[in-house]
Amino acid sequence: MSKLGFGQNNKQYGLMKLVFALSFATLVGIALFARFLGTSSSSISFTYQSIASLNRAVEKSADNNVASNNHTNQDHQKEGSEDKNGNVEGRVLSATFADLPAPELEWEQMPSAPVPRLDGYSVQIKNLLYVFVGYRNLDHVHSHVDVYNFSDNTWCDKFDTPSDMANSHLGVATDGRYVYIVSGQYGAQCRTAIPNCFSLDTETRKWHRLPPLPAPRYAPATQLWRGRLHVMGGSKENRHTPGVDHWSIAVKNGKALDEWRTEIPIPRGGPHRACIVVNDRLFVIGGQEGDFMAKPGSPIFKCSRRKEVSDSAMFQVVYGDVYMLDDEMKWKTLPEMPKPDSHIECAWVIVNNSIIITGGTTEKHPNTKRMMLVGEVFQFHLDSLTWSVIGKLPFRIKTTLTGFWDGWLYFTSGQRDRGPDNPQPRKVIGELWRTKLHM
Repeated sequence: MSKLGFGQNNKQYGLMKLVFALSFATLVGIALFARFLGTSSSSISFTYQSIASLNRAVEKSADNNVASNNHTNQDHQKEGSEDKNGNVEGRVLSATFADLPAPELEWEQMPSAPVPRLDGYSVQIKNLLYVFVGYRNLDHVHSHVDVYNFSDNTWCDKFDTPSDMANSHLGVATDGRYVYIVSGQYGAQCRTAIPNCFSLDTETRKWHRLPPLPAPRYAPATQLWRGRLHVMGGSKENRHTPGVDHWSIAVKNGKALDEWRTEIPIPRGGPHRACIVVNDRLFVIGGQEGDFMAKPGSPIFKCSRRKEVSDSAMFQVVYGDVYMLDDEMKWKTLPEMPKPDSHIECAWVIVNNSIIITGGTTEKHPNTKRMMLVGEVFQFHLDSLTWSVIGKLPFRIKTTLTGFWDGWLYFTSGQRDRGPDNPQPRKVIGELWRTKLHM
């Protein structure tokens, strides 16, 4: 019986090799024909990628006929139904299927931040990048600010945040001197959000307390617009339910001039969005619905996405929606990002009448349900309201803290991928990189 089984496997293996050879020859012919007709380089690139994907798929499928049913491959995940042992049958889906074609950029590594950061926040004021709080790891959060000087490329200062200020998932905005900090999560793991708000005078390094937000929010979209501090969306108190509330408060020189008032709700709620004011227009870009929640009864508020929290906690949607608030205080829907993107609160800069966004997270892998990171650099053209992909980062990464100075695009900190063939998040870093933008 063993010899018979071996012979059948050889026949199946030979058949798969024949199928692969014929498929490969067909696609090569298509590629050559497309080139003969003068097809664009991007189309040819896509054809070559299709050939490579087919190559990997057929080789993997053939191997599965010879190897045991329990064989796994770290670089690929299978699409289909699971058996009782958790093995998945069906066609192969590359772990990198969500990557978009993009030009290579020349990146240069600069001095790393004093500490690694995940879910940190930043603002740029002239030649200084102020980097706030964040996780070192899930069990340790920062309670200070690091300052980077773009002029001499050094980390030049450090000072503490207020003891009752959030450590992650906050809202942040600046008027060019004062920095406004709104709500956020206090402590490590998946602890409770607090409504506390503050302002920082970057010239004196003094903090000032502002009226608390009407309700705590995780990672709300926050920005200054027409003399008012606007706070929108985010996640509600349970950390998972999207909020659509929109509040604003008049501020000047780091102080509140009135109380929070209710504004028109944002069309879609959720945290981890870019919020930008440019050309007297307010934009809210990307984001997600749903997030990790604290495990019930956990004394440390341990983050969990398992069903022990709730079935709804398993549900998370990343989107690429773009909204703009106009002169009439009405929301307009604009063209979506090239792909869904979240964790981009401080991953943006304004360059040449366009918005540049670096990295983030995109939709989860359809089979493993694991988070997938983004490795592209996106550009939103404000004149035409259109998107393009202008380059690749040195690796995929989320919660980057981005700046722009003297033609250089910088990013620091965040959580990077597991390698070129695995877009899942792994190491929290403090690295700083830059590339010269030629636009």
